[in-house]
Parts: sequence; C-alpha cells; structure tokens
Amino acid sequence: MSDHSEATVAPVEAYEPPYYVAVFTTVRTEDQEGYAETNARMEELVKSLPGYLGMDHAQTPGGLGITVSYFRDADALTRWRTDVEHRTAQKRGRAQWYQSYSLHVAKVERSHGFTRAGAPRNPAVD
Repeated sequence: MSDHSEATVAPVEAYEPPYYVAVFTTVRTEDQEGYAETNARMEELVKSLPGYLGMDHAQTPGGLGITVSYFRDADALTRWRTDVEHRTAQKRGRAQWYQSYSLHVAKVERSHGFTRAGAPRNPAVD
C-alpha cells in the first residue's frame, strides 16, 4: 500500500496454513491528490484489525503496483472488506486514483520461507 522505501526489505513470514491472502494489483491515474494520506490511514487501519498478519508491496518502474495482504481467517478478511472507512477509500480509488485494478483472494494451503542467518527481519511482523 505505501512506498516502504525506508523499511527493511523482507517478505512477510510464512505462517502456518490455512490463512488467506488478498492480492491487489493496480495501475494508478495521474491524479493522486490525497492518495498518500488515505493510503497511510488504510495501513494503520488494517494493522489494527484482529486477524491481520502482514502485507507485502511492490511497484514496477512502469507503474504496476502489487499489494498482498495476509489474514488469519476469512472473518478477518471480511472485516477488512466491509470496514466503512475502507469502503469509502475504495470508492475514491475507483473515482480518482486507479486506472485499473484487480483483486484476487485465495486460501493458502501451503507456505514456507527462508531467511539467511543474520538477515534483517521484516519490522512489520516483529
């Protein structure tokens, strides 16, 4: 969701399945007025939800943004999807900030990871 350029680069850890992911892929418009502030608020809001596990984000030089959000269960994902403040941001995104987007939701059935000894950890999950 945000630029994360100052954050340690590390993926969200592999959790014990099952859990859910929401993959939000976007191309933004030229008009980004208010986006940074709303984006920061949405990150703050989702992190406060019970069942939220973390988020990975990448942006290509060509402008494709990919955000993967991780949730412990379907109820947590539903709380995020139906949150009133989030719904308002979604509407503004369609009206102003996104040229196009896709959302894919999946249940994770297998998960594993690797971290080299001494490598920095993702501060979002510590």
